[in-house]
Order: sequence, then C-alpha cells, then structure tokens
Amino acid sequence: MSSVEANIVVLGGDGIGPEVTTEAVRVLKAIAERFKHTFKFEEHLIGGAAIDATGSALPAQTISACGTADAVLLGAVGGPKWSDPNAKVRPEQGLLALRKSLNLFANLRPVSVFPALLDSSPIKPEILRGTDIVVVRELTGGIYFGEKQRTAESASDLCTYTVEEIQRVTRVAGKLAQGRRKSIVSIDKANVLETSRLWRSTVETVLRSEFPDVKLEHMLVDAAAMHLIRKPASFDVMLTENMFGDILTDEASMLAGSLGMLPSASLGAGTLGVYEPIHGSAPDIAGKGIANPYGTILSAAMLLRHSLGLNEEAKIVEKAVAQAIEEGVLTADICAGKQAVSTRSAGEAIVNKILQ
Repeated sequence: MSSVEANIVVLGGDGIGPEVTTEAVRVLKAIAERFKHTFKFEEHLIGGAAIDATGSALPAQTISACGTADAVLLGAVGGPKWSDPNAKVRPEQGLLALRKSLNLFANLRPVSVFPALLDSSPIKPEILRGTDIVVVRELTGGIYFGEKQRTAESASDLCTYTVEEIQRVTRVAGKLAQGRRKSIVSIDKANVLETSRLWRSTVETVLRSEFPDVKLEHMLVDAAAMHLIRKPASFDVMLTENMFGDILTDEASMLAGSLGMLPSASLGAGTLGVYEPIHGSAPDIAGKGIANPYGTILSAAMLLRHSLGLNEEAKIVEKAVAQAIEEGVLTADICAGKQAVSTRSAGEAIVNKILQ
C-alpha cells in the first residue's frame, strides 16, 4: 500500500476536549508510524476557548484552516462559563457554523455494544446483544437552522427542508445500507409535520429509484424512541432529520453503556469531514485525567476510513479498542466497579496494540 500524506486540523475545544483529542492524535501518529504515512497536525480554537481568546466561537483562522484540511478532529465545546442561553455568542454556535461553512450535511453515528460492556448499560444484556446500528442524521437543515423570532409574548423556530437536502442525506444512508444489512428505517413525524411528509415521500423516491435492493421502513419518531430501547438489534441504518437525530443518538448512547464510547463523522459531498465523539465537554471532570478517550479514538478510525480512504488502518484501530476493553482497560465511566484507568493509560493501550 502506498503511503498517504494528510493535513489534519485538531480542534480540542473545551472541557475534556483537549484531553481526549490528545489521545486520538497519539493513535493517529502510531498508525502513521506503522504504515509509513505522513500526518501533519495543526491545532486551532473553537467554542468557549475561542470566545475567550477572540470573541468568536469560530474564528476566521479556524474556518480557513479547516477548509483546506484533509480532515478535522474535534473534541467538545461548551461549559458553565459560557452557558447563558441569552448570550449573543455561545460555544455551540461555533460547531453549527463549522458544519455549515464546510457544507457537512450528513452525520454518521455508529452504535454497537462491546460484549465486555453489556453490564455497563442500564438495558438488559439479552436485549442489547447483536446491536449494530448506524444513525444517519441530516445536519444542516431543519429547526436548528430555520428563522427564529422572539417577542416579549411569544417565540418561534421555523423548520424547513428542501427536496435536495433530503435527497443527498438519503443517498448517504443508501450507500451505507448497501454495505451493511441493506435495511433502512426512516424516522419522521409525518402524522403531524408537513416537513416530515416531504421527508417521507422524498426518501421513498430516492431509495426506490437508486437503491432498489435496500429495504425501507418508515417509523414515527416516538415509536422509534420506544423501539430503540425495546429491541435495538432490529435496526440497521436509521435515517432521520436534524433534531430527531440529535435526540435519538443521545438515547442510543445508553445502549453502549456510556456517551464516552460513541464516535461520529460529519460528512459532505467530498472527502473532508469533521470527526468527534458524541459526548459533551464534561466540565466536572475536565483536567482530572479520567475522561474516556475511546469515543474520540473511534472517531479517528472513522477519519481514517471516510476522509483518507484507509480502511485497513481504521479496522486496526477499532480492533485495538475492542481488545483493550475485553482485557479490562476501562475508564471510570465504564469500569462497573473494576479498577479504572486514566485517559492517558487508555490511549497508551491502543497505541501499544497498534505498534506491537
């Protein structure tokens, strides 16, 4: 295999973000060493840290660097210091603006359960076994980006979707499903919302014409929320709009035992993507060296696969994480009474397995 050169922007962000991205970068450096790749890393500001330094949650320098990078690795944004919902500049605005500026319209969130962590979830092990889901969430449309109004007496948030926005994220889900179990559950609220009716009809048209081998089922979001806990192993690919996807993926994180275990990828039409764990900045444990880096390390594996085309390397990282967990290298959030290891030690275990 020929060597690959890549420029990777690292946005540590706030709270535990810099701690977990540090371990993921160490893992990527180990992959580069083993396979003779050349990865260059460039750190920039986002979120609360960027607000403190520049007054902006997403400085122009960060946007420029991300736009010319091959991939972006991100930690987390936010914290009590910047939590005033009435503030004009908030950390999460940086994340939303980054996705919008890079036109990253599809968010992929894999949810699988490691056998060694079956007891870490509040869900019964017999219900969890066999769970292997990818949630595909539309990322740049819907109520989060619609026109917002507020007066002293009322407020409104406009939810809008275009056919094109739904088509392109459906194609991402269709391609994913073809490489998996060829099944998509599309989630909406078509019994109430006009945007969901457009969503449903557009998804049907795209899948029938372009992915006839993929089975499609429609499900209302409230039913999906129930079935995700009742029979999670029945789902393969879940396709949904922005807000529903945001809520359902946090619910799905409980299947894996901890928010700290789950990675994500935000993708557009090209190969550039933003890769981040789905957890927040966890300010209560920031600086203590106890955060779980596995979600970020698994996000780095997705970076290798989707942005750099290095599928073999991605599988090696994922296998290393699975082995470490099986061997009991567990951080405080997943140790279930066993001896917990530090953030650094968890990252070191993955690096050692890659280089051995």
